Amino acid sequence: MRLVLTLHRAANMLVYDLESTVHRPRGWSWPGFRVLFAVWLAGPVEAKKVAELSGMSRAAVSALVATLEKEGLMTKERAPYDGRAVLLGLTGKGKAAITEAFREHNARERDWAGSLTEDEQSTLVALLEKLTARSVRFDARHRA
Repeated sequence: MRLVLTLHRAANMLVYDLESTVHRPRGWSWPGFRVLFAVWLAGPVEAKKVAELSGMSRAAVSALVATLEKEGLMTKERAPYDGRAVLLGLTGKGKAAITEAFREHNARERDWAGSLTEDEQSTLVALLEKLTARSVRFDARHRA
């Protein structure tokens, strides 16, 4: 129980810190950043893939995209290969915004990770990967 509570507390602290110091000042939420980041890395990309990459529901992604599109950060268009599929992309303004936000986000991540030596960071990553990979043994539920 201590492991799970500490892991949960650390993750919540990290997300709150990133959201309040990097993303909220830009008018974004943590989920909004995750959508922009996923599209920045994979775009143009189908909305359903963004949901998968960001760990959110398709409905949540759709709502966020509507807001981000109104802000001039994202584009939405029908896929030429399937009229039902929606491709998401970034505008020039969106690319500039996520690039700058990621620089600040990544610097803040380095501040957090700096509490650990490189060996400790590698060990922690390996342990967390082991924890997540083995979760299939007991049919753990997660977003696909």
